[in-house]
Amino acid sequence: MRILFVGDVMGRAGRDLVASELPGLRRRLQADFVVVNGENAAHGAGITEKICTQLLESGADVITGGNHSWDQREALSFIERQPRLLRPHNYPAGTPGRGASVFKTTGERSVLVINLMGRLFMDPLDDPFAGVDQILSRHRLGHTVSAVVVDFHGEATSEKMAFGHYVDGRASLCVGTHTHVPTADVMRLDGGTAYQTDAGMTGDYNSVIGMDKRAPIARFTKKLPTDRLGPAMGEATLCGLFVETDDRTGLAKRAEPVRLGGRLGEHVPEV
Repeated sequence: MRILFVGDVMGRAGRDLVASELPGLRRRLQADFVVVNGENAAHGAGITEKICTQLLESGADVITGGNHSWDQREALSFIERQPRLLRPHNYPAGTPGRGASVFKTTGERSVLVINLMGRLFMDPLDDPFAGVDQILSRHRLGHTVSAVVVDFHGEATSEKMAFGHYVDGRASLCVGTHTHVPTADVMRLDGGTAYQTDAGMTGDYNSVIGMDKRAPIARFTKKLPTDRLGPAMGEATLCGLFVETDDRTGLAKRAEPVRLGGRLGEHVPEV
């Protein structure tokens, strides 16, 4: 199975690039399943129902979230009627929506997608390590599901790395999101799980993690309230991770970064 994960879509620049490039990229990579992190898609803060629909129509099979999942209040209601939109599983019991679910590919293979959020320097949520054990106790890679995709939304590289090793051999891929900078550590872990500490964002890199650079620089240099932060609107780069799995085991055979358009050096895997 070929799986494409697209990093945090940041504002209009990111959305427009997904709309224009994801359909062709999906065909080019012959991707069977596409996961997109959309928690910054609405002006850098959350996601609306309209934007969620646009991302799905552009070729995403599932959209994951993070600490900005509820920045648009309408998400609290529409997430209940949109099964393809996830939020971190380790929010407290009773939080709207779901953090993990099994989806079907066009070839009727089953993919378990798990969205979790780290706790270091983040909101104090439930234990993500215990949470993933709870989910994986019900699903076995290569037996009950053909693939397992984990989006670990976290700030600390140490926590992301620890989590990747923790699920090694139990997931097809474990990819970090949230910090909006693609890391150079795409690899296949000892147990066969594809891993990257952060997939990077899909947005304008002539910025400060996707935000127009003037306001963040002023905040750092003047230590005073400044204009409200807003997404940078220049040419965007799509960043993500491409993984090919073994159909028998569900583990990764191959993992490569994806970078398309914008300011970063382009890399699109050959298939």
